[in-house]
Amino acid sequence: MNKRHSTDYKTYLSEEELPTHFYNIRADMKQDIAPMLNPGNQKPVTVSDLEPVFATELAKQELNNTDRFIEIPEEVRNFYKMYRPSPLVHAKFLEKELDTPAKIYYKFEGNNTSGSHKLNSAIVQAYYAKEQGLSSLTTETGAGQWGTALAMACGFFGLDLHVYMVKCSAEQKPYRKAVMETYGARVTPSPSLETKVGRAILEKDPDNSGSLGTAISEAVEEALATDNCRYVLGSVLNQVLLHQSIIGLETKAALEKIGVTPDIVIGCAGGGSNLGGLIAPFMRDRLAGKEAPYFIAVEPASCPTLTRGTFAYDFCDVGKVTPLAKMYTLGSGFIPSSNHAGGLRYHGMSPILSQLYHDGFLDEARAVEQTKVFEAATTFARVEGTLPAPESAHAIRVAMDEALKCKETGEEKTIVFGLTGTGYFDLAAYASYRNGTMTDYIPTEEDLQRSLQNIPHIAGIQ
Repeated sequence: MNKRHSTDYKTYLSEEELPTHFYNIRADMKQDIAPMLNPGNQKPVTVSDLEPVFATELAKQELNNTDRFIEIPEEVRNFYKMYRPSPLVHAKFLEKELDTPAKIYYKFEGNNTSGSHKLNSAIVQAYYAKEQGLSSLTTETGAGQWGTALAMACGFFGLDLHVYMVKCSAEQKPYRKAVMETYGARVTPSPSLETKVGRAILEKDPDNSGSLGTAISEAVEEALATDNCRYVLGSVLNQVLLHQSIIGLETKAALEKIGVTPDIVIGCAGGGSNLGGLIAPFMRDRLAGKEAPYFIAVEPASCPTLTRGTFAYDFCDVGKVTPLAKMYTLGSGFIPSSNHAGGLRYHGMSPILSQLYHDGFLDEARAVEQTKVFEAATTFARVEGTLPAPESAHAIRVAMDEALKCKETGEEKTIVFGLTGTGYFDLAAYASYRNGTMTDYIPTEEDLQRSLQNIPHIAGIQ
């Protein structure tokens, strides 16, 4: 029996208090997300449309907008006990460093070998693939956290895995590749010569540094052409936000355990898995008309999907083989600058989060430059003792900014943010910041318009 409990700094749930069901926020949304569309006929996709790409149970979860709670399989719950419950940490040392009256808490998801929250969904997706009798999976990865998590999950269930890793990330983080290979995965920098879409991109642009949209195209192409194989994705999709709701469910329960009510909840936002999972049960309160925190999504200024994107139907990949999703997007062909080291590189945002933001339930999106992100990460590492993932450091940056506002006003707000993982594979980026070679890149309006002009026109919709 797990006897862990609250301390002055950390609050744990017991194993008996672990959630037994995922929370499906779509069941409570005032306006459901627009349906994904089949790119062939522009009609809403069905489970049978998705089955060639996803495991059947995951396809069903993707389209489920009625079941508020979905049971976590027992085998998955047992796996979670290897690293869950994860701690809710009171950042007292950071409060002291900032000399703020604010109270700062963070939910730490980095206490597993993948170093991130991504394992929460990876193990579920691998489980359903194994239950269906599949033998292999394909996926993409940017910074490498998702690829590492899925390699762990596939290794556990004995599934083959091929990971297409964004080329510039593969070059910046070779040890991520080594960890994935340790768990039995094959890793290919993307774009590659292994797929039609990869060869076409390289023929046009031999120095293409890659994007998540490109890696997705390659992974989907291989899955469709390979027997007994399916594709899995680590963010954006409704099913992934469903699985990641365990973060928010644990966070809310831990805060209630110590009698703390958050005023502000902050999460980094790339595709949306961490932010969506963290805010889900708190957002449920808001959707029901109850008191709820102020929600802030934090994204990189170099990939400003929510803050500068367009809410429209778009492809989820560069090769335009995936269904169309209505989301905030920079255009499926958008490629972040190769100097961007902080993750969160995807051109689109989760349709769920996009709809919540569009409808005003997600209060604010804020874009921050990477030098300011790494400044915050360095401070946090020095005073809190954990080297944060650059993705998480976006949330840290804004949490610190909000705490400093409290210092100016004297308000004693309670701030909660998600620490999605650790940054020990991101030391090249930390070194770049420390030696002054890291620079900020913010796309111009011309840069964005070149990408946005290729968003497809859907007759009668946009």
